[in-house]
Amino acid sequence: MAVTVLIKRKGTPGNEIQLEELYREMRSAALKHNGYIGAETLKRLDVEGEILIISKWQNIDDWSKWLVSKERRDYQERIDILTSSETKFEIYTH
Repeated sequence: MAVTVLIKRKGTPGNEIQLEELYREMRSAALKHNGYIGAETLKRLDVEGEILIISKWQNIDDWSKWLVSKERRDYQERIDILTSSETKFEIYTH
């Protein structure tokens, strides 16, 4: 069963370009993992720096493997340096 993962982050002002580059790199890396369907990144209009990434996966197991992978965790560490709050994940299905 396909899952949609909402990933919420709040960037520190001045780091927007670096974050966008990391998101693109991470998305390219995810393409190599089983079950990745795609993602889109949205910028919240009423809260500066807040980002919502909508990531789609074939199933929860594929998402879970990506979530704990060293590659994703390495990206997360780089992102954490540029954000002002903890990344939040919400997982949905139909």
